[in-house]
Amino acid sequence: MRKFLSPRSAALVLALASAACISSSKKANVEDRERTKDYVLAALPSDGVTKVDVNFENKVRIVGFKVSPETAAPGTEVKITYYWQADAPVEAGWKLFTHVHEPKTDKYDNLDWNGVIREQRGESQLLGPDHWEKGKVYVDEQTYRVPDWATQPELEMMVGVWKDNARLRVVNGSNDGENRAIVVRVKTGLSGQDVPKTGSHEATPSMRPTRLAATDTITIDGKADEAFWAGAATTGPFVDVGTGAEAPEFPVSGSARVAYNETKLFVFLTVKSEKIHGGFDKAKNPGWFTAGGQPKLWTRDTAELMIDPDGDGDNKNYFEIQVNPENKIFKSRFDEYNVPKGGENGPFGHEDWDAKIESRVTVHGTVDKDDDKDEGYDVELAIPWASFTGSENAPPKVGTSWRVNFYAMKDNGGTSWSPILGQGNFHKSSRFGTLTFDATRSSLLSKFRGLPTAEHFKSLNK
Repeated sequence: MRKFLSPRSAALVLALASAACISSSKKANVEDRERTKDYVLAALPSDGVTKVDVNFENKVRIVGFKVSPETAAPGTEVKITYYWQADAPVEAGWKLFTHVHEPKTDKYDNLDWNGVIREQRGESQLLGPDHWEKGKVYVDEQTYRVPDWATQPELEMMVGVWKDNARLRVVNGSNDGENRAIVVRVKTGLSGQDVPKTGSHEATPSMRPTRLAATDTITIDGKADEAFWAGAATTGPFVDVGTGAEAPEFPVSGSARVAYNETKLFVFLTVKSEKIHGGFDKAKNPGWFTAGGQPKLWTRDTAELMIDPDGDGDNKNYFEIQVNPENKIFKSRFDEYNVPKGGENGPFGHEDWDAKIESRVTVHGTVDKDDDKDEGYDVELAIPWASFTGSENAPPKVGTSWRVNFYAMKDNGGTSWSPILGQGNFHKSSRFGTLTFDATRSSLLSKFRGLPTAEHFKSLNK
């Protein structure tokens, strides 16, 4: 039988609970103030600080910085300290961000939540700009391990203030035109000669996909408008599949972002092409389909994934997925390198493989209309781990590596994340790149809000 409290008893319980919450809150506030007291100054230190003046809408400004050591090679740590000054109150919810950018390769990393004053408190930062007092200086210390993918002499550290889909405008000081101040450039000691210019690039690339937080949700709609996509691990621009050289003049180019959770692998591919072709209508063009009834998407325009979950590059039990601008899908599983394979129309592999793919496409232009200039298309897809039948590495454990390649294709050719270098066709898994599933990246990157490397990411405008 349900028991009810008397009004007097209920009031007493509520009062005790409220007192406990207030006591806990006061204790937390005292602890936070103690932790951050050394990060609040009355004025800018006079020793060892490079003075600057970067003004964000006359509300906050960066007045100085320090970098130690001056040169940090890949794999080593560098400590960067920004000194912010509060000029006027900032509304609740505004936070600091840092984007790490290697200009020539257009690769990014993120440090939004790195540092004591940036520690996450719900959707806010422990001592973010919405907590600052006018006239005081706030010490924003960040420690960054220079990534192994760095190849250039410098990395740009781009900082700013953001809330939802907005940034405070930079009204004075060096910036990138998108309200990201370029205050610090970290020297790496590299010559910049490691970017492949010829067919001599034998090494295959690697990536650590972004593990999503439990609170992250995703809708497969071809738009990448969820916040985590902006900071997801990226391939950077695809290269010439034959030589490994940069391919800016190719008729098709692309890049890919990769994330995952406990149940699925998520991929967002951006394909650039001035002419987009589809036309896979079986009634009109029956010869464009395989013996298994699937569209031969590689003969027109398509984005492609090759996946070898075992990670050993032996071409045993690997998978192929293609999605074209019309959201048509080709999918298959192979026992060995290009095996099984039929005649001109296949079947190509085990085309009856049930991939359970969810995909959507956004086209920036008009399919099969050659009298206009297109921009390309975006493909967003989710693949359940359960689809990768016969592999002990699915779902992947922390530290597990897969071999994967991404392609942007046109007329049976194109660009790729990892070049094949003439060592076989697009199925050569020993030439695929490596995905290493490392859960330690999840808490950082799943919170990132604004990493623009393609036009639709720029529109997020953090």
